[in-house]
Amino acid sequence: MKFFHVKTVSETLRIINEQFQPCRPPVELPLIEVCGMVLAEDVISDEQVPHFSRSTVDGFAVCAKDTFGASDSLPAFLDITGRIEMGMAADTALHEGQAQAIPTGGMIPAGADSVVMIEHVEEVGEMLNVFRQVAPGENIVRAGDDVERGELVMACGHRLRPQDLGVLSAIGRTSVRVHPRPIVGILSTGDEIVPSEKKELAPGEVRDINSVTIGAAARQCGATVLYGGIVKDDYDTFAKRASELFHKVDFLILSGGSSVGTRDYTVQVMQSLGDPGVLVHGVATKPGKPTILSKAGEKPVMGLPGHPVSAMIMFQLFAVPILERLQGLRPAQTDLRLSAKIARNVPSAVGRTDYIRVKLEEREDGLWAVPVFGKSGLISTLVESEGIVEIAANKEGIVEGESVKVHLFKS
Repeated sequence: MKFFHVKTVSETLRIINEQFQPCRPPVELPLIEVCGMVLAEDVISDEQVPHFSRSTVDGFAVCAKDTFGASDSLPAFLDITGRIEMGMAADTALHEGQAQAIPTGGMIPAGADSVVMIEHVEEVGEMLNVFRQVAPGENIVRAGDDVERGELVMACGHRLRPQDLGVLSAIGRTSVRVHPRPIVGILSTGDEIVPSEKKELAPGEVRDINSVTIGAAARQCGATVLYGGIVKDDYDTFAKRASELFHKVDFLILSGGSSVGTRDYTVQVMQSLGDPGVLVHGVATKPGKPTILSKAGEKPVMGLPGHPVSAMIMFQLFAVPILERLQGLRPAQTDLRLSAKIARNVPSAVGRTDYIRVKLEEREDGLWAVPVFGKSGLISTLVESEGIVEIAANKEGIVEGESVKVHLFKS
């Protein structure tokens, strides 16, 4: 097989951005189910948070001006006119020269504009000695300080985290509209591939590593995974199994069978699934050149190299952006890669983009990226690695001490 339409990394990413959109209509789900999913709506608050002004310390609600100049040697004297209970309304207004006891989280009474901490006062009957002055607003969270009514709390395209669910709960939301988790189907190919659970390997057999690693990586990205098993290098069987799995999923990944070989049917199978067909047949990278990307209807289909390291790196580079598009994730506004210095010289051939595995070391003079070398079939090199570094296609390599950007693997 000859590679045709070989693309650069940037060209492939542009194709992904142009070709793929959220896979299914948004759904309304309760908050308990949406962590890790992507918002399909702007969330506007219908109320303010907190909805009442409250104390951030145990102490006494006061008018700040009544404490001005107070010190250990010359305290301010205030009348205690009430005690505010937690979870109860503060019904008694505060007037000049007065104070009311208040717990952390207690409601600030009308007329008070600050809270003096209990450590800085002394109660003498119904009299309060204040030994430290407070400023207006001190030790208070005012109504609406956290969220204002009508405020945009979260924008469409935001991936929901645990803390986001807390904010949604605080504004009274019990459900939100989200994009469904994409269903990723994985079908492994090759006469030599056997299930990973097989105990005794015959000569020439290889356990199916990619379905496990790629499936786990897809789940990390918020997808649901459907395993299609292993198919031998027979076109009719391959095409039938791929078609069956394709119709059950939103994104089909074919592992193996994307390199040059007389029994390589991946491209034919991908074309048979529907138009427009193959978009990218080979990427100018090392590792991972034989990566294939097609589109059947509105669904992406990707052929990953059989070598585990190549497959994982290509998944990070191209399958992750596809999954982000399928979920409606808003593109990151900042560069999320980590800056480090490369720990040794690394040569590279001009005309292709190289990706090297690195581990990180914190040294006296900063963070260093130490290359982890090994052939693309050596999965153990990924265990040692914490990320990858790109060597641009127009460079002949990178030299020791040069600043690089590390794309970290998800943990």
